[in-house]
Amino acid sequence: MKHQKKTVLDYRVILKPDKRLGSEQSCYVALCPTLGVADDGNTPQEAIANIRSTILFHLECLQKEDKEIPVDNPNEEMVTNTQIPFSLSPLTRLAI
Repeated sequence: MKHQKKTVLDYRVILKPDKRLGSEQSCYVALCPTLGVADDGNTPQEAIANIRSTILFHLECLQKEDKEIPVDNPNEEMVTNTQIPFSLSPLTRLAI
């Protein structure tokens, strides 16, 4: 049996509060933009645990299909936000 090398891969995860469709119950959504996968949970901790499982499953599928595994390079990327002045018409709704 061939020994597999363990490597720790670093992935950026965006966590945001959300509402469940149909019930409007509060939840948290975790997104991994590099892999294009998402999961959710009732708490931030649950959402992070779920996205970790989803990421692992996705990586295992990519490996089984002999596809390249995308990785984040946090030392070369910067995550930030910016404010945009924007005039809202009276009928414009914001998805908050």
